[in-house]
Parts: sequence; structure tokens; C-alpha cells
Amino acid sequence: MDQECALITRPREDAGPLADALWERGIDSLIEPMLEITNLPGPEIDMESYQAVLLTSANGARALGFRTADRETPVLAVGDATARAAEDHGFINVESAGGNVHTLADLVRRRLDPADGALLHVAGSATAGDLAGSLAAYTVARQVLYEAAPVRALSRRAADALAAGRITMALFYSPRTAATFADVAAPHMGCLHDITAYALSPNVAERLADLPFRTVRVAEEPTQAALLAAIDGDRRR
Repeated sequence: MDQECALITRPREDAGPLADALWERGIDSLIEPMLEITNLPGPEIDMESYQAVLLTSANGARALGFRTADRETPVLAVGDATARAAEDHGFINVESAGGNVHTLADLVRRRLDPADGALLHVAGSATAGDLAGSLAAYTVARQVLYEAAPVRALSRRAADALAAGRITMALFYSPRTAATFADVAAPHMGCLHDITAYALSPNVAERLADLPFRTVRVAEEPTQAALLAAIDGDRRR
């Protein structure tokens, strides 16, 4: 059998551990980020104004690390990868909601009292979900600390790999990443028929519905472990 190869569409900073996990399974990877991440300059954030920080992406964790020296304010992260990114940047009081914006809002309601102060939501220039709307009883201050700009085309390396039939699977973690791929893959539609797409959630899969993939698999829960489990299940068939 030819070597399996996964197209990883995550930002490069997040793709390494995923590529390692795939390599352990005997799957090669081609990292092709759909979003270009840029941290925005600005003044030091006054963390004393907030009882906790809400992180909805690993990019937010990294951006926050550059904008404050504080590492003790509690951090509630949307999932395990975001929590790890915060810990990698030295934050010492981090808890993962293990899912999506809804599970993060549930964690906030369990852990934090609205009377204890405002919450800082670190965000990018485009966000999915309405976190503040889910936390109407709280004061949520949203600060945009990074930009995530969609790429305009596939790299030559990725285009050549698709044309050669090297890509056997493609992994998608966010609706925006999936939508960006749908745009830049337009000239390459004929190369997708033998590729299985793996989506982190139904919302992600929805953005892939019009692409001619062989099939689109959805992780049973929005975690990398569940996505890898879906890949493992298909490979055992």
C-alpha cells in the first residue's frame, strides 16, 4: 500500500503535535495552514481589571502571552490544545472546557461568580460562536489580540501533492479553515474524489458539504483525540 498522507490545514504552530500523532500511526503529513496568524501590537493588558481570562483558541493563548507579564490570573480554555498553549506560555492556573464555546460557557457558569468581576475574552479578528451572548449575566470584555487572515491559494507543494494523488485524507478543525479550503481548492476539485475529510464538528463539516470528497467524517466530540479515533476506526475497517 502507498504511504498514507494527511493534509493538515491548522495554523503551523498547532500542526506539529498533530503531525507527530499521525506519524506514530504511520501516516505522513503535509502542513498547509489555511490561516496566516499575526499577533497585534499594543500596550500591556491590565489583568487586574479581570477575574479570569477566556481563551477560545491556541492562537489567543500565544497572543496573550506577548501582551501581559501576568501568569497567575485564572485562564479558562475552550479545549485541551488551547489549555496546553496557555501552559506552554507560563500561565499556571489553567482549566480546559474540553469542547467548544458552549462547554466553555458552562465551565464559566460553574466556576465563576458574575459579582467577582469582569472576564477578558481574548479573540482574533474573526470569531465563531457568541461567547458573550451565552454569558449574559457576566461582563465580558472582548479584546482582539491577533489577526487570522485566510490564504489566497494553495501552495505549489500542496497543489502538486493533490494532483499526484498523494493526499489520502484532509483534516479540518474550524468552520473558517474549512471555508477557506473550499475557496482555494476550487481549481483542484477533480483531485478530491479519493480523499476522506475529517471534521472536528458538524459545523466544520457543513462548510465541506459542497466539496467532492470521497466522504466526510465528523469526530464524535470536538477534540483532537476524537478526530484521531475517527481516523483509527476507518483504518481498521
